[in-house]
Amino acid sequence: MTDISSNTKVLFVITKSNWGGAQRYVFDLATSLPKDTFDVAVAFGGTGVAGAAAGRLAERLAEQNIRTIFIPEFGRDVSVRNDWRALLALVNILKKEKPDVVHLNSSKAGGIGALAGRVARIKHIVFTSHGLAYDEDRGRLARASIWLATWMTFVLCTQAIVISKDTYRRARALPFCAKKIHLIYNGLQPLEFLSKAESKKELTARFNLGSPELRLNLGAPWIGTLGELTKNKGLRYLVGAASILRKKGIDFILCIIGEGDDRPILETLIKESGVEDCVHLAGFVPEGHTYLKAFDIYTLTSVKEGLPYVLLEAGQAGLAAVASKIPGNLDIIDENISGLLFESKNQEQLATKLELLLKNDDVRNTVAEHLHDKVQKEFSLAQMLARTIAVYRL
Repeated sequence: MTDISSNTKVLFVITKSNWGGAQRYVFDLATSLPKDTFDVAVAFGGTGVAGAAAGRLAERLAEQNIRTIFIPEFGRDVSVRNDWRALLALVNILKKEKPDVVHLNSSKAGGIGALAGRVARIKHIVFTSHGLAYDEDRGRLARASIWLATWMTFVLCTQAIVISKDTYRRARALPFCAKKIHLIYNGLQPLEFLSKAESKKELTARFNLGSPELRLNLGAPWIGTLGELTKNKGLRYLVGAASILRKKGIDFILCIIGEGDDRPILETLIKESGVEDCVHLAGFVPEGHTYLKAFDIYTLTSVKEGLPYVLLEAGQAGLAAVASKIPGNLDIIDENISGLLFESKNQEQLATKLELLLKNDDVRNTVAEHLHDKVQKEFSLAQMLARTIAVYRL
């Protein structure tokens, strides 16, 4: 049992400093740990490739007066040269900072950070797995290599936090890992949202949805999603489902909020599918969750997730949700009770689920109410914080 007393030093480490679920997790913990007990700092790389500038996470931590350390060598993709330099940089940082706890987040920071922690003789190395990286859609050899790296990360850390039941079960089955794995759900503090009328008005103006050229029926149901435009988010299947619905003559507006590398692919797909009038790539919107009440339905089409904050936000906003049937989503959505589920990558099934909610107000309102209640009861920031501090004490 570790004594947690005043000035316990905690160093969070994360690969990228853009804004996503893992970054949100680090921000919430770093800014919520009691200041009379914990001395907190956060180390991170840029927004993707090694050498990239720091991103939104850095800005938000600075606003909260959280001390930060920039590691320019950190990049998402594997690079022997840059990863070796990142390891050396992190070892030097740990020797200088001498944290009581180093809390690692994301696969790259986890692997490099766990090794650096051992080299620097840090006693308490905590790793949070935001989803098993070898679940990504890759070739067999790549997945085997990532499995090995993930297993080594779990072995090298002293405690590990996972955020879904599926990951908990599978991580505990890894050799020599069972006793150090802890299931702690992501949690939210109460959020502020614009009203339905305000959020619709602002999105309509921001993206010129009322343009005569679009000829949109702004009174039609709105479907929304928030997230990075990346392959893992499965947005190409959402565009495919929108095309199916449009061919059936169903009226709706689909708004995709976020930016990312897949934007050109999605733009082409939207044009080729003939859904330019009803599917809109809204780009990055600061504090995008505040606009959630503009939507009647929230959809999450990911092929891989940890435990998605966006579904929790949608629940707090009182939205009905349609999500892919994958680990993480299944911890939040009880099928046909607190939301609807579809088989990942199955755009026909996704279209069917969306059609049900678009046409049936009673079903839509019922699942929205159940999701709201579940999020309020089971996914609070207070429980996440208390249980994480308990792990620091081990």
